[in-house]
Amino acid sequence: MAGVPSFISDGPWWGLFVFLCGVVFFRTQGTYWIARWARTGADAVADRAEAHHSPRARLARRFSGPGMERAREAIERWGYLAIPVSFLTVGFQTMVNATAGYTRMRWDLYTLAMIPGCLAWATVYTLVFLGLWEAWSRSPWLLAAAVAAIIVVAFGLNHWRRRRRPAEPADASSPYAS
Repeated sequence: MAGVPSFISDGPWWGLFVFLCGVVFFRTQGTYWIARWARTGADAVADRAEAHHSPRARLARRFSGPGMERAREAIERWGYLAIPVSFLTVGFQTMVNATAGYTRMRWDLYTLAMIPGCLAWATVYTLVFLGLWEAWSRSPWLLAAAVAAIIVVAFGLNHWRRRRRPAEPADASSPYAS
């Protein structure tokens, strides 16, 4: 498997599981701490003239928008349960973890809530990777069909999601407005 060391992909399934647990743990912690760092910087430069040009302030502006708002509402509504459940989604997981950091959720409680999500994520991806590996070892054509099906479903969901989203009016001050 590309990107996975050979001693893991050729070894027992639990080697892949442990590797994926480490990957998701460090990626999630990184997201949390980057968002927390951005919030600290945004608060520090809020009253200064360079507030809009600071790298932290620019990053903090990226944490605003409808996706981050949905993540904040999910955390407020479901509390710490929203964190492990978010690991079973694609994309929303990153927003929830960034929101936890940006809102300065307590690190120890956040980490305790994150661990079951990491285990669930690693379980799902271990099963997916092992299934694809088995498909490839049996027939490269079966693997190609599985990958093609995944791509078709992803494009279909993306198209469906874009059609559902209401059109946003063009901003008159935007250089791209017609």
